[in-house]
Amino acid sequence: MESLYSVKLGKLIQEFRLEVLRGGAGYEDVSIRTEDVNRPGLQLTGFFDYFDAKRLQVIGRVETTYLEGLTSEERRESFELLLSQDIPALIISREIEPFPECMEMAEKYDRTILRSPDTTSVLMSNIIAALKSYLAPRITRHGVLVEVYGEGVLLLGESGVGKSETAIELVKRGHRLIADDAVEIKRNVTDRLVGTAPELIRHYIELRGIGVIDVCRLFGMSAVKDEAEIDMVINLEQWKDGAMYDRLGLENLYTTILDVQVPSLTVPVRPGRNLAVIIEVAAMNNRHKKMGYNAAVEFTKQINQHFDQAMSAQLNDN
Repeated sequence: MESLYSVKLGKLIQEFRLEVLRGGAGYEDVSIRTEDVNRPGLQLTGFFDYFDAKRLQVIGRVETTYLEGLTSEERRESFELLLSQDIPALIISREIEPFPECMEMAEKYDRTILRSPDTTSVLMSNIIAALKSYLAPRITRHGVLVEVYGEGVLLLGESGVGKSETAIELVKRGHRLIADDAVEIKRNVTDRLVGTAPELIRHYIELRGIGVIDVCRLFGMSAVKDEAEIDMVINLEQWKDGAMYDRLGLENLYTTILDVQVPSLTVPVRPGRNLAVIIEVAAMNNRHKKMGYNAAVEFTKQINQHFDQAMSAQLNDN
C-alpha cells in the first residue's frame, strides 16, 4: 500500500549497509513509498499480472538456482523483462555474485543493483520493518512528551499552562524528556503510538523567563531519549471553580490519536499543586492498571463490602 510519506533509497542503503553494484541515475534520491518488498520469482518466468513496480525487488538462493538452470539467452530475457520495469532497485541477498546478464540489462535500462550479506528472509523482514516505521501514519501535536517510570506521558494543554516547567521538574527528579513544544507521533505496526521530537528542536526545552536550554548538555545523556511509546495522555488545564473533576478514577477516559485510543486524565492546575509528583503517581497508577490492578475499583469493592456487612448486621439485630 502506498503511503503519503516516503524514505530515500540512499537512507536504506546506509542503514542496511547495502553494497552498490550499480547505481542508476540519482539512485540515492529515489523515493520509496510502499512498505512491501517483492521476490520476483514469477516475474523471472514472465508472469507480471498484479506486479507492483514501485516495490523493492529481492532475489536470493531460490531465484538464483532457477536462473542457473537457464541458458545465457534465457537469463538475459528474464532479466530484461524484470529490469525493463521502472523498479527502484534490485537487491541480491547472501552476497551472491550477480549474473552477467543481470548487470548487462541493468546497464541497458539504468537500474540500481544492490547486494547484502544477509539471508533473504532476514533481509526482507528487516527492510519491511524499517519501511513500516518510515512510512507509518503520523501527526504533530503541540505538547510535551516525557518518560516517567517507563511510561510515555504526553502532556497537553493551552500555551502557558506549565507543561515545560512540569517537564523540567520531572527531568530533575530523574525522568527523561523526549520532546517539548512539538511532538511528532506515528502509529507503528502494532498500533501503538510512538512519539519523538523534530530533529531541529530535539533535546531543547523552552522555559519562560529563562529561554531555551539544552537538556542533554545541562542534565546529561540520561535525561533525554529520542523516542518513546505514548502510554497515556494528561491534559493540563487551569483550575475552574465549580468544575466537576474525577475524585475516584472509576471512569476510563481515552484520547484518540491516529485512530488509536490512549488512556487520558485531566489534571487541574493551580498554585500549590505539585504537578510533577501528580504525574509520577499517574504514571505508576497507569502501569498498575495495565498489570491488572485498579485501585479505584478495589476501593469501591471495599466500600460496597463494608456497607453490605453493615446492612447485614443491622438486619440480624432486628
